[in-house]
Amino acid sequence: MQTQKQHHVVIIGGGFGGLYTAKAFKNAPAKITIIDRRNFHLFQPLLYQVATGGLSPGDIAYPIRAVFSANKNVTVLNAEVLDIDPQAKEILLRDGKIQFDTLVVATGVSHHYFGNDEWAADAPGLKTIENALDIRSRILRAFEAAERESDPEIRRAWMNFVVVGGGPTGVELAGALGELANKTLKGDFRNIDPTEVNILLLEGANRVLPPYPPELSAKAQHALERLGVTVRPDALVTDVRPDAVVVKQGERTEQIATRTVLWAAGMQASPLGQVLANRAGVKLDRAGRVMVEPDLSLAGQPNIFVIGDLAHFAHQTGQPLPGVAPVAMQQGRYVAGLIKARLTGQPTTKPFEYFDKGSLAVIGRNAAVAQIGRLKINGYLAWLAWTFIHIWYLVGFDNKLLVMLQWAWNYITWNRGARLITEQVILPAQLNKTESEPVSQKLPLAK
Repeated sequence: MQTQKQHHVVIIGGGFGGLYTAKAFKNAPAKITIIDRRNFHLFQPLLYQVATGGLSPGDIAYPIRAVFSANKNVTVLNAEVLDIDPQAKEILLRDGKIQFDTLVVATGVSHHYFGNDEWAADAPGLKTIENALDIRSRILRAFEAAERESDPEIRRAWMNFVVVGGGPTGVELAGALGELANKTLKGDFRNIDPTEVNILLLEGANRVLPPYPPELSAKAQHALERLGVTVRPDALVTDVRPDAVVVKQGERTEQIATRTVLWAAGMQASPLGQVLANRAGVKLDRAGRVMVEPDLSLAGQPNIFVIGDLAHFAHQTGQPLPGVAPVAMQQGRYVAGLIKARLTGQPTTKPFEYFDKGSLAVIGRNAAVAQIGRLKINGYLAWLAWTFIHIWYLVGFDNKLLVMLQWAWNYITWNRGARLITEQVILPAQLNKTESEPVSQKLPLAK
């Protein structure tokens, strides 16, 4: 008697969307393969703490294989996807091919410099562990350089930190920088006073945290100012140089001397969005996100789903859902449930509907803002909620325990023990390779 072939679900991406999709298939009658070019799941909301020495990389990353070691129907592949053929139901990897019956693409987004990609060398973004370690080294090297500099103007430039983007990432990064300079490093140097740093937070809109209610934006700005951060709304960056950033506010243009610019403005979809546009004819929005159907599938391709930050889902409110972890988690669970329902012949007509549990942004110790439905809170209660929610969603019990203990110690001592300056090691296989390289129309699938 011939054994029926198991339905093969391939998930590209081990972030929140991919992880929660795969976890929802536990004990399901299907073969699940999750592909990621990294072997770990990264808890991106806490990257800024790695960048400012509060946590180590291992505290917020967890091996994907360890997550699914007990799920025998889940296979993990550490591989890089180059191309997708919807007609042949085939995925081209850098070192092979794989067939799928159903495909879930959850590859997220990267930084967006609005057509000025050359700024990346002088204004790193914060999306990967490597980004965080690079930023951490730049911040700490700036203090070290200032300590040895005899020229007052050059020393001042080293102690000017510019954060571009007043969304949650920029606010959290600027707040952590303020704590680092004003509390943690106080007394560590002999020739400079770290508390004399000038931290600028530039935001193109008229207030920080634009998606939040105006009153919470005002509370966040006040908390930042208490940490020594100068907030500049309505400020547009027109140029980034190794020793300066050019800012335009209204009709006024100003050049600010600085050696450290950190980018937290704008996002650009994963290159696989363009692959799907080329291969499946789907539409993309201005940021390169894939326009999806109400059930998160592609138009004309009911067996291909796009979720998380890569998906442009505007069916619920007329506006695309925000690129936050809860959206990706709920979409992952929904898509898994829909696929399982299809496999068992159950009706699957209900479209995806996001349940917004609220938004949180932390500014520093005992300072955060939160909107939960109509409830708006700030200060210690919001900070406490932020703390426990982030610990709860960390993957792996050991990571939860380590972060909880580290935060408790940091709270008591103001110490940030991971203040290490590290060199970035470039492996031979990484030479002549860029982040956008995986998408290549020059590498069609072999037939």
